[in-house]
Amino acid sequence: MTAAAKTDVIIYVVSDSAGDTGELVVRAAIAQFHPIHADIRRAPFIQDEHALLRVVEQAKAQGAILLYTLVLPNLRSELSRLAEEKGVVTIDLLGSLVASLEEKTGRKSRQEPGLNHALDEDYFRKVEAVEFAVKYDDMRDTTGILKADIVLVGVSRTSKTPLSMYLAHKKFKVANVPLMPELKPPDELFKLRKDKIIGLTIGVHYLNVIRKERLKALGLPDSASYATTSRIEQELTYASDVMEKLGCVVIDVSHKAVEETASLIMEHVTRRS
Repeated sequence: MTAAAKTDVIIYVVSDSAGDTGELVVRAAIAQFHPIHADIRRAPFIQDEHALLRVVEQAKAQGAILLYTLVLPNLRSELSRLAEEKGVVTIDLLGSLVASLEEKTGRKSRQEPGLNHALDEDYFRKVEAVEFAVKYDDMRDTTGILKADIVLVGVSRTSKTPLSMYLAHKKFKVANVPLMPELKPPDELFKLRKDKIIGLTIGVHYLNVIRKERLKALGLPDSASYATTSRIEQELTYASDVMEKLGCVVIDVSHKAVEETASLIMEHVTRRS
C-alpha cells in the first residue's frame, strides 16, 4: 500500500512466536469486510513487559486494535493490564481456549511458544511454497510456471496474489499470470497440463467497484481507463478467450472470500491427483 492509500483500521498482531497464526486469523476476518484496507503490523517474538508496553503505546497512539497469541500466562496478563490501562481494544486469541483445554483435560499446557512451528519437513515445505509464491508473483519470472503445482491466470484484481499466498500456506507452489490484451501470454502456459491452471474471472460491475476503490486508495481519480466498464469488458473478453484456449477450469470470484475460492481450487487439485 502506498503512502497515499487510505487505511481503515490498524491491527497489531502480538506474539511470543512468529505471529503467523494471528495474522492468518486477522486476514480471514478482514476478508469479510472487502474492500476495506487494513494495516496489519506484526510484533513477533515478544519476550518481556517492556516490549509489550511499547506495542500498547503505539496501538494507543494510532487507535489500533491489538490481537495477541501469547502463550506465556505472565505476558498475557500483563498485556491485558496495560491495554485496559491505556484504553486499547484487545483480542486474546489463545488464552480462553488454552484455559478451557486445561480445565477439560485436567492437564497444564506446555507454555512453550512456537510449538506449531516445529522445524519439521512440513514447516520447511510451507516456507518453500511461500518463497515460491513471492518469486513467481505477477509473471515476474515465467520459468516458475513449469515448476508450479498451480498456476493462476486472470485480469488485474481477481485476487491472484492473495490466493497464491493463501495456497502457499497450504504448501502449494503457486505462480500467477496476469492477462491483459497488450501482453502476450507466456509460452510456458501452453506447455503446462491444463489441470494445473486455474482461470479466475469476475463480474463486470463487481470488478468496476473494486478497481475504483483501488484507484481511490492510491490517490488517483476513479475515472481512469483502468476502471471503466468498456476497458473491463475488453479485458474479461480477452482473458476468457485465453482460458478457452488453455482448456483450464474457470472460477468466478465475484463476492467470494479468498478462503472460499482457495477451497474450490484445492478441491480441484485433490480431484486431479
